[in-house]
Amino acid sequence: MKGPLFYSKILLFGEYGIIKDSKGLSIPYSFYNGALKKDENPSDEAIKSNTSLKRFAKHIQSIDTAIVRFDNKRLQDDVNSGMYFDSSIPQGYGVGSSGALVAALYDKYAFDKITVLENLTREKLLKLKAIFSAMESFFHGKSSGLDPLNSYLSIPILINSKDNIEATGIPAQQSDGKGAVFLLDSGIIGETAPMVSLFMENMKQEGFRSMLKNQFIKHTDACVDDFLKGDIKSLFRNTKQLSKIVLNNFKPMIPNQFHDLWKKGLDTNDYYLKLCGSGGGGYILGFTQDIKKAKQALSDYKLEVVYNF
Repeated sequence: MKGPLFYSKILLFGEYGIIKDSKGLSIPYSFYNGALKKDENPSDEAIKSNTSLKRFAKHIQSIDTAIVRFDNKRLQDDVNSGMYFDSSIPQGYGVGSSGALVAALYDKYAFDKITVLENLTREKLLKLKAIFSAMESFFHGKSSGLDPLNSYLSIPILINSKDNIEATGIPAQQSDGKGAVFLLDSGIIGETAPMVSLFMENMKQEGFRSMLKNQFIKHTDACVDDFLKGDIKSLFRNTKQLSKIVLNNFKPMIPNQFHDLWKKGLDTNDYYLKLCGSGGGGYILGFTQDIKKAKQALSDYKLEVVYNF
């Protein structure tokens, strides 16, 4: 048995901001993926995955049937007979490892499921988002449901606000383009829940709330618009501002050893760094107008290009 593949995702813009109604743009990233499987002779990794799937299956059975109904008997039988999630998506890296698992289980076990083949109205997208939020809360305590939505539909998702999301197209990549969006591996596993708690704690301060609204969200929204329009000049101007705001106001979300590297990018304009997901480790997202220069400046680190301008 091997189920369909579900991809990882990258939230290009909108980390933290979307909690407070900023725009966001999330794209599928097919380099990493996962699928539900059963093996005759499972590896240690498969056994470990199966154990956590058993816990997750209990959570799924507790979800209000008014939100979604699952074939719980079939799910339980499959989990009991050793089903696991075979995934290359790194955990704690901000690229949606739990999102892909949620998408795979919804796809296989939900009754009356909404599929990518139908006309995806805003109502249907919001319904899917609510279902995925209820499922994924098992992992993060609170989930927007966006990661699984991206993984399930495998198309870019534009977040206009909490109650306004749509499938979108993004400008075609220039395979020979000098500019790029890349992932930089921090080599540290990040935990989402503590980072989000820290953010919520900061939100109690008037100064932080005002910075979020007047600076962070303003530039996040501008970046989304610039990216979708293909206005590269304006995009890099706004990304630089965003990178600066994050360095000044979200320091705890940036691993200590990257503070100087972050600032160096801003000083030289060789690259601009931003959070990928909630931060605290995992991947850091980078934007550059010259990928060769960025690779030289960051030669001590592993970079993965995810999009070319």
